Amino acid sequence: MSNSNQECGAGPLSREALLGYLDETLQPERFRDYCPNGLQVEGRPEIRRVLTGVTACQALLDAAIEQGADTVLVHHGYFWRGEDGRITGLRKRRLAALLSHDINLIAYHLPLDAHPELGNNAQLALACGWTAEGRFGDQEIGWFGRVAECSLSSLAQRLEQETGRAPLALGDASRPIRRLAWCTGGAQGHFEAAIALGVDAFVSGEVSEPTFHLAQESGVAYLAAGHHATERFGVRALGEHLAGRFGLEVSFVDIPNPV
Repeated sequence: MSNSNQECGAGPLSREALLGYLDETLQPERFRDYCPNGLQVEGRPEIRRVLTGVTACQALLDAAIEQGADTVLVHHGYFWRGEDGRITGLRKRRLAALLSHDINLIAYHLPLDAHPELGNNAQLALACGWTAEGRFGDQEIGWFGRVAECSLSSLAQRLEQETGRAPLALGDASRPIRRLAWCTGGAQGHFEAAIALGVDAFVSGEVSEPTFHLAQESGVAYLAAGHHATERFGVRALGEHLAGRFGLEVSFVDIPNPV
């Protein structure tokens, strides 16, 4: 590890140094993503105070302005594939807030889901005490492994304890759970791949109408623990990591979202 002043926190960190470190750590070039990863809106060239959050909504930007942050680091940023690219309405207000206060917006989507230590899936497993054994699904975003034997009901209770949100559990509440697959966020599309692994349950953030039938007919339980609730872990861990490595002032702001 380098012993440069920037890494020791002796002064402000350049934006280029932070982005270089984030790209080296998260390796966005490995992923076919739905949005640009890295710097999305350019602000001040020197970074001292970073605000982290799940989504770059207006409320998070307002918190960044109030705290005097020069950088906002999120999981869900802007410029999603297929959306209207015109800068009007709420998009104009969000960008105007960033540009008028010279705030950098940095976002990492799939790379932050997948990181083996700081990612959403890794951090959710750490919080819940799950043992990871491998990856599955498109781009190997999903994880699978084992849990200490428990019922579906007790697994749901542990998720509620760690996320602060009661999950929607599809399946027999008394069913024994030993093998588990999980993928945070809107990963209900990975359910069939999880079923093929022979797991007892699959944990994700969101749920769709066909999910109920897949769970009922396969016998594999499904827990929808909330898109936002399951994806608070990664960006918070990443911010804490950056604070420790570079001596930056980093704060995590949770904007409540029941979805």
